[in-house]
Amino acid sequence: MKKREVAMKKRVEPEQTLRNEHMVRQVRRAGTFILNVVLAGIVLAAALVTQLVLWRFLLELTIAAGAVALAILLSLRTALQWDRAVVLRLGRFHALKGPGIFFLVPILDRVARYVDMRIRATEFSSERTLTKDTVPVNVDAICFWLVWDAQKAVLEVENYYRAIVLSAQTALRDAIGTHLLAELLSHREAVGKRLQEVLDHKTNPWGITVQSVEVRDIIIPRSLEDAMSMQAQAERERQARIILGTAETEIAAKFVEAAKPYQNNPVAVRLRAMNMLYEGLRENGTLIIVPSSAVESMNLGAIGGLAALAQRGAIPNQTVAGSVNYGGGGDSP
Repeated sequence: MKKREVAMKKRVEPEQTLRNEHMVRQVRRAGTFILNVVLAGIVLAAALVTQLVLWRFLLELTIAAGAVALAILLSLRTALQWDRAVVLRLGRFHALKGPGIFFLVPILDRVARYVDMRIRATEFSSERTLTKDTVPVNVDAICFWLVWDAQKAVLEVENYYRAIVLSAQTALRDAIGTHLLAELLSHREAVGKRLQEVLDHKTNPWGITVQSVEVRDIIIPRSLEDAMSMQAQAERERQARIILGTAETEIAAKFVEAAKPYQNNPVAVRLRAMNMLYEGLRENGTLIIVPSSAVESMNLGAIGGLAALAQRGAIPNQTVAGSVNYGGGGDSP
């Protein structure tokens, strides 16, 4: 229980996670601006070295070098292999640039946004949502998506990061509310497939494709876990009792079938009794007590016959023939 509470406390808001990832990407892209600075510095240094060599100040060269350096700083841009730059000219969409080096018209053009075209995994969750059978559950899922049209992703929706997260959370809550708890636990793949279809249909006009949604974890109340565990244990005990009863029935049927040859055949019954007695006498240190009527019915000569029968074995055995006293009466041998 404590581990679960700690895990829930560590859960980070997906919007904040995406925002942080976007900031990290922006910082990395800003690193490419160093190339502009280096190139501009090289141009200015070349102009300075030229003037030092000639040992005189050249206004035209200085102005030209400054203009070229400024143009490099304002015009030269670099897009990473997986990035596409959405360029606006005078506020209207102009073109998609990248990957690699591209140029902008100073003052007229600007990069509205760099769009990452790779597949991304976004975690989202739904807390304390009721299932169809009114059970509160916390569900964690992962959405794999990518931007296939950078122009639509930037122009059609204000913040597609936030739109993806909110749409995924809403679709997850709807899916939870239309499924029973047992269905959520046993058909995660079907629930994920349904979520993928709903999200893809919603985000496709934005230039975004949802490739798959995977339900990672379903957390139910502790009391319900205990009840389900008791139910499963009771079900196993019931199945075990059913199997045992079925076995007893089959064994009884086999006994009835085995007794049919002895029915109305006293000779077969006596032979079977003698065989059982002999098998018992073969064991070491066996003591057998039988009624005298049984000894007489098998014609073994009472105790003497039994002793002779025991002497045929490898180790002497003792057999005591006696009568069974029912209700205090009966005959002695």
